[in-house]
Amino acid sequence: MDKNAPAVAPPKKSLLLRLATRLLHGYFALSRGMTMGVRAACFDEAGRVFLVRHSYVPGWHLPGGGIERGETALAALDKEMREEGNLAIDAPPRLVQVYYNRQTSKRDHVLLYRCENVTQTAPRLKDREIVEVGFFALDELPAATTAATRRRLEELAGRAPFSDFW
Repeated sequence: MDKNAPAVAPPKKSLLLRLATRLLHGYFALSRGMTMGVRAACFDEAGRVFLVRHSYVPGWHLPGGGIERGETALAALDKEMREEGNLAIDAPPRLVQVYYNRQTSKRDHVLLYRCENVTQTAPRLKDREIVEVGFFALDELPAATTAATRRRLEELAGRAPFSDFW
């Protein structure tokens, strides 16, 4: 790497993307009485956890997303695992905890599932939503792993009591 080359700043979220995100959040707040989402703590055979970095929020997260009308929680979990990581499981996911996510809105809840022996069926390429993905050892998480994700992993490891709040 050339030491004299100018440093490249990370791309900033465009004004249009920020506006679209706010509009979507506003739409969901008005159109739904309560929102519910799913997140998955996906562990491979080596005990590493799968994390996702999105284009629209900072940090590394457990894969997941919202449950749509007419969709079961397990169907939403399966969909999000496929969409965000090309992930497949060979055992039923285990519901671990239901959290109240007061950070997102006053009506949001998150169902956390634990998934074992997860495999990636194909590499997950970067696109508009997903910037980066990977399996990480619990003692080698990326520096930008969110505080909520770290807390969930501490809870799952038995090093912290389960909270009611995301």
